[in-house]
Amino acid sequence: MLVSMTGFGRATAICNNSVFEIEIKSINSRYQDILIKVPSSISNKEYELRELIKSKFNRGKITLIINNKKNGNGNSEIVSFDNNKLKTYLSLIKEIKKQAKLKEKIKLEHILANKDIFSSFGEELPEEEFEQLKIAINTALDELIKMKRNEGAELEKDLTKRIKKIEAKVQEIESFTSQSVNEHFENYKTKVLQLLNENSSELYDDRLKLELALLAEKSDISEECVRLKSHLKYFLEIMKKENEPGRKLNFLCQELNREANTISAKSLSLEITHKAIEIKEEIERIREQIQNVE
Repeated sequence: MLVSMTGFGRATAICNNSVFEIEIKSINSRYQDILIKVPSSISNKEYELRELIKSKFNRGKITLIINNKKNGNGNSEIVSFDNNKLKTYLSLIKEIKKQAKLKEKIKLEHILANKDIFSSFGEELPEEEFEQLKIAINTALDELIKMKRNEGAELEKDLTKRIKKIEAKVQEIESFTSQSVNEHFENYKTKVLQLLNENSSELYDDRLKLELALLAEKSDISEECVRLKSHLKYFLEIMKKENEPGRKLNFLCQELNREANTISAKSLSLEITHKAIEIKEEIERIREQIQNVE
């Protein structure tokens, strides 16, 4: 079963006189990328939280945000500012004004724009309360996983439908193949006789027939159709059986596209070329979809 890399989970934990609001979201990414924003009271637990997330997900950009509110109203952390940093920042603003020859007065909004001069701190959360918080975090993670699986199921339906479309087009191409090769041979034969500009048939010997047959055979795409069907079958198997199918499916798309390109390049039939283009369009849509598969 496919699992999407996109999802969202939310939970709330009440620990003593604090309320923790937990949000976790995931978007697609080639690798695993975890961003954690937590209050200072549990900043010492960041590594543990990171490992918890790693144990549940393989790929994706995952963001965990925890806000701590006291009695459900207002932030429980103490916010202060660094006096030395404030003086340095004011001095820098004055120097910039001087160099740029600006007359504008320094306003409070200019100072508040620099977040580095502020710091927040709070008491470390007791271990028993952190365990309560972890329960809520796991609830949010489970909600995220559920959403990822639901979206993955929809992706699987869509991809299966597109693979079946390609299979149908390959069957149509195969129905043209034998007829196409024979037509090419006859066309080559006619052109050669016209080039010889002779009505006699003695110049059209067995050696020339063989060369024309080999030339026509080069446009045969039977092998490419067989490989294409094999790749399509394997694609469906990977979706059903693999635990982390995203990278394999992406590579398989490259192989599917390679066979479709070869069919388009080798065939001299307009019908087959058009079908190959339609197959490539479906492959491109599949490639876009699997970028979101874990």
